[in-house]
Amino acid sequence: MESFSHIVILPAAFVLDLVVGDPRALPHPVRWMGTAITAAEKPFRNLTSNPIVGGLFFALALILATWLAAWGLVRTAAAIHPLVGTALQVVLVATAVSARSLWDAAGSVWKALDKGRLQDARQQVAMIVGRDTAGLELNGVARATVESVAENFVDGVVSPIFYAAVGGAPLAMAYKMVNTLDSMVGYRNERYLLFGRASARIDDAANFLPARLSVPVIAAAAQWLFNSGGAAFKCAVQQGRHHISPNAGLPEAAFAGALRVRLGGTDSYRGIRVEKPVIGAGHPPPETDHIPRACSLLLLSSALWVLLAWGVETLIRIVA
Repeated sequence: MESFSHIVILPAAFVLDLVVGDPRALPHPVRWMGTAITAAEKPFRNLTSNPIVGGLFFALALILATWLAAWGLVRTAAAIHPLVGTALQVVLVATAVSARSLWDAAGSVWKALDKGRLQDARQQVAMIVGRDTAGLELNGVARATVESVAENFVDGVVSPIFYAAVGGAPLAMAYKMVNTLDSMVGYRNERYLLFGRASARIDDAANFLPARLSVPVIAAAAQWLFNSGGAAFKCAVQQGRHHISPNAGLPEAAFAGALRVRLGGTDSYRGIRVEKPVIGAGHPPPETDHIPRACSLLLLSSALWVLLAWGVETLIRIVA
C-alpha cells in the first residue's frame, strides 16, 4: 500500500498543477521562502566580514531548513495516515512545479499580441522576464516569451520532478528554495556579486543534470509536434553552450531548433545594453504564433518528462 501510494505522487502532482496552477488567493511555499530569504539576509551578512562565506552559510542554512520543515510535515502527516502523508507530498510537489503558471503567463502575452495590444503584451511579459520591456517591439516581446518558457521548463518542471523522484517532496521543496535563492540574490550586481555567489553556484549545480536531461525530452516532443526533433537536438548540442548560463542555453537552444527561430541577441537590463550570443542563427526571430507553439512544446515535454521520471521511479521501487 505504501509503495503504491508513493508511485502516484509524481503524476498526481503534475495533474494537480495543470488543473489548479498557483492561485494567488492561496498560500504558496515560494512566498514563504521569499519572506524567509528577506528576513535572513541581514543576520547572515552580519555573521562574518567575508560576504562570500556569509552568503554560503545563508544559502545552506535556508536550504537545509526547508528540507527539514518539509520532511517534518510529511512525517507528521504520514503518522496520521499513510494516505494523508501521500496527499501532502502531492500538494507540495505540485507547488514546486509551474507548468500551468508558465502556460498561463505566456498565454496572456500571446492573447495581448494577437489582439494588437502591444503595450499590454509588454506589461505581461515584464512579469516573467528580468529585461527591460517598455521599448520592446512585437518580435522582442515574442522572443522574450519563448526564451522564458524554454529556460523555465528546467526550473519549473524538469528539476522539481527530478528531485521529487529522487527524494520526495522534501527534496523538491529544498530545490525550490535553491531556485528562489538564485532568483532573489543570485545577481551579478554590487549588492549580491559576493554575497549571492554561493546561491547562484548551488543553483547551477542543482540544474546541471536536469538541464541536460531536458534536451532529449524536448527533442522527442518536437518530433511529435513539429517533426523537428533532430533540429532541436542538434541546435542544443551545437549552440546550447553559447549561453552565458551553463544550463539555460540547453533548453533555449532545443526550443530554438524545434521552433526554427532565432533567440538571444541584444537586450537591456535597467538601461544597460547586454549583448547575448545568438542561438538558432539562420532562423527568423519569433513571431506571435510561435508563443502558442512554444506552450504546446512545453506541455508535451512536461508530460513526457513526468512519464519518464515516474516510469524509472516505479521500476526502481519494484526491483528494490
